[in-house]
Amino acid sequence: MSERNLVQALRVKDAGAKIIRYQGVIKRYGDFQALDGVFLDVHAGEVVCLIGPSGSGKSTLLRCTNGLESIEGGDIEFEGAMLPRDPRSLRAVRQRMGMVFQSFELFPHLTALANVSEGPRTVLGMSRINATQRAMAMLDKVGLSDKVANYPATLSGGQQQRVAIARALAMEPDVMLFDEPTSALDPETIGEVLNVMKKLADEGMTMVVVTHEMTFARHVGDWVAVFDAGRIVEQGPPAQIFDAPATERTREFLSHLGWAG
Repeated sequence: MSERNLVQALRVKDAGAKIIRYQGVIKRYGDFQALDGVFLDVHAGEVVCLIGPSGSGKSTLLRCTNGLESIEGGDIEFEGAMLPRDPRSLRAVRQRMGMVFQSFELFPHLTALANVSEGPRTVLGMSRINATQRAMAMLDKVGLSDKVANYPATLSGGQQQRVAIARALAMEPDVMLFDEPTSALDPETIGEVLNVMKKLADEGMTMVVVTHEMTFARHVGDWVAVFDAGRIVEQGPPAQIFDAPATERTREFLSHLGWAG
């Protein structure tokens, strides 16, 4: 058994409590049904990949996870408790969920170091020295210790996204949410972001990843959920989804991407 497969097997065997639980989640935008009864569990230490065609509800589910979008039906649980609705409690939960968007959302007037240290200093109340030390450590973790003084405009897309990952990690989240983190990148820089994400996965970070990178989902994910028209049409371990998909819709989707089950 390869080292990566061994890690995955150990995760399944030693999977902790359900960190996130989606129970019949419904989300509408006017007459449009974005989510139509989604059931999914995310366990501690798992990498759960959400795949499927654009507009099928993947990113909407992710935004509902930390309350950026409200839901009209069903429930979302985080660490055994219902996701709160009141703003103050919701902010406290968001601090425990790091989120990385398609666009990097960096402050253009701040250096990479300042972008990463801002949250720990202003939200967590850390001293400037301690926040700077944490930011330095996180930038080193994503391979950017030599770019601490750079402004976003002087960084490549891949470097900016790695700063965004470092910024989320600096808040010491329990879960990392990735919303198509490589979709805005040039092909040459996609790999550097995926490598950082793989490193986090190998370290046991709980991750929910919306992605069109099927190789990442196949080889790094522990669980894959296939979306279509606001529903999960199939979910299971990567080997099942990619090698022996059970539904025609999954087979059709993967065949369009060159993955024949």
